[in-house]
Amino acid sequence: MKYLALLRGINVGGNNIIKMVDLKLCFEELGYTEVTTYIQSGNVLFSSKSRSINKIVADLQSALSKRFNYNSQVVALNKTQFAQVMTGVPSGYGTKPDTFRYDVIFVKAPLTANKALRELPMKAGVDNATAGKHALYFWRVKGKESQSKLSKIVQLKLYKQVTIRNWNTTSKLWELMNAER
Repeated sequence: MKYLALLRGINVGGNNIIKMVDLKLCFEELGYTEVTTYIQSGNVLFSSKSRSINKIVADLQSALSKRFNYNSQVVALNKTQFAQVMTGVPSGYGTKPDTFRYDVIFVKAPLTANKALRELPMKAGVDNATAGKHALYFWRVKGKESQSKLSKIVQLKLYKQVTIRNWNTTSKLWELMNAER
């Protein structure tokens, strides 16, 4: 089974610096195979015989916290769940990059996208969001990013239960998951 692990809060603002080669090695030492990292923000594709997302998340968080000395939080999706994210994209989402900035807000169970959407602050005329199966699709007007309420998410309780990737990164991860490794 193929999986995607999205690590929260690494290599951001000089905090929780983890080299991708070390991250890959950590996954391999846990017995995961076909481990591939993508860019420095904690995106890891891998295969596992385990079918339990909860066990995978627990094992990863424990191992990453110990090895890299930080409070690891991981959002993990299997290929079927990631497919649901990619097929649940709202009509037109990602198609006007000159007008909007697009982000995917992945939610960590037990939080649901619908519950996260209800708690997410948004500025009328700037921010838009829709809930999908395992993520929120968020877009904001370019040129008005300073008015966006997305930055306020760090002040919310739900922030520790989500991780954000831009649409280009999300699309590339989907492409990599479907590539032969």
